[in-house]
Amino acid sequence: MKLTETPIIFTQSKKNVCGFQLPSTCIPELNPESIIDQSMLRNKPARLPEISEPEVVRHFTNLSVKNHHVDKDFYPLGSCTMKYNPKINDKLASHSKIISLHPDEKDSNIQGALKIMYELEIFLSKMTGMNRFTLQPTAGSQGEFVGLLMMQKYHRKKGNNKKYIIIPETAHGTNPASVVLGGYKTLQVQSNDNGRVDIEHLKSLMSDQIAGMMLTQPNTLGLFEDEIEEITKIIHQYDGLMYMDGANLNALIGLVKPEKMGFDILHINLHKTFSTPHGGGGPGAGPIGVVENLVEFLPIPMIKKVDDRYSWDFDYPNSIGQIHTFYGNYGILVRAWAYIRTLGEEGVKQMTRQAIINANYLKKKIEDVYEVPFSEGTLHEFVASGKAQKKRGIKVLDIAKSLLDYGYHAPTIYFPINIPEAMMIEPTESETKETLDAFAQALIEIDKKITENPQELLDAPITTPVKRLNETKANRELNLKFDYEI
Repeated sequence: MKLTETPIIFTQSKKNVCGFQLPSTCIPELNPESIIDQSMLRNKPARLPEISEPEVVRHFTNLSVKNHHVDKDFYPLGSCTMKYNPKINDKLASHSKIISLHPDEKDSNIQGALKIMYELEIFLSKMTGMNRFTLQPTAGSQGEFVGLLMMQKYHRKKGNNKKYIIIPETAHGTNPASVVLGGYKTLQVQSNDNGRVDIEHLKSLMSDQIAGMMLTQPNTLGLFEDEIEEITKIIHQYDGLMYMDGANLNALIGLVKPEKMGFDILHINLHKTFSTPHGGGGPGAGPIGVVENLVEFLPIPMIKKVDDRYSWDFDYPNSIGQIHTFYGNYGILVRAWAYIRTLGEEGVKQMTRQAIINANYLKKKIEDVYEVPFSEGTLHEFVASGKAQKKRGIKVLDIAKSLLDYGYHAPTIYFPINIPEAMMIEPTESETKETLDAFAQALIEIDKKITENPQELLDAPITTPVKRLNETKANRELNLKFDYEI
């Protein structure tokens, strides 16, 4: 079959190369003009490539590895927990019996699906100490918003018109955004000399106008807030609620229960802690867990079990309502359920311990070269500073670009903002000692190049398909349009 009459511009296309073969048919050939409106017909042949199937497969396979991903190599993006995702979880979530489910199906026809979600909620409740969870939110950020709406409903039911939510200076950017969307204003609490919440400053912020506090535990520096019981006591004295941002839950799960620390609301990034492909804006899931006195405000529907039957439960008169079409990203819930079932209780604990060991090992490997401002009490991640390297002419941005030439994704840089030239590094539990050694050696070699060959660092990356961009210009003049007429 001849595909085109017009000149071909595709670089890999060769005239008369066949990429497919249609089976013969017993249906008589029909004249398109007799069954398709004239305005829908082409007036010239489509300009399509002529290329063999193997070459098509190789082309797209090669394209797929030009982007960095966790299956390709180390991805130490701080506070994002870019761990390896077991392929068995993807296979289970892609099972035909799961992907063919329709969200409007009757309860009686989806007992297995409801059971998976019900069991996942039980697992999450047991690990965190929370009374119940909603699995609806499709991201941690949406979970934050849901938690704040519940906080608002709690206070309004009591006749309180509170105005403020306290957040630390190391808060994730989604925290203040969620606060504003939830109808509150932010107050920022300072950090003390140990990189944790300054208790005295917190006390000075307190009033009857405080609705609650959002706190990441451990915080963005990878440090456990060791005065958490005092913090929650202070907030609760003013009838405020404690919200835990679960972005760093990979450092706690199985070892410490947020409810025991005094948290009232918690979101979990299933796509981080419980192994779902992560990054690029999705997919995600951010279940919200609450203590008993907040259960009545959870989004509807919830899942209930009576005898051995599961069903949707809409009987929550004080609910904040439904916050997502149907019931969120079901495939992500299946992956998390499979991951937890595979590891078991002891496996989850070992996962957390290994994440902490890996972070501390990597920190030790580089701390003589890169300053680690808050080193005491590191859990699953740590923040190094390139302040000394900047004095020698190389910024953290240059270091991040150079790491791409070594085949690694860069850590999170310039965050948290209270650390100059910050590099937030989270190795996760799924990386080997050999990988950590190689990554540490790359960072050490980059430091040496500041003296020996600084221009190489300023030009980096040089081995990637896309070289260094003018990032300011690229952000202001974003052009993603591929202008080509088929």
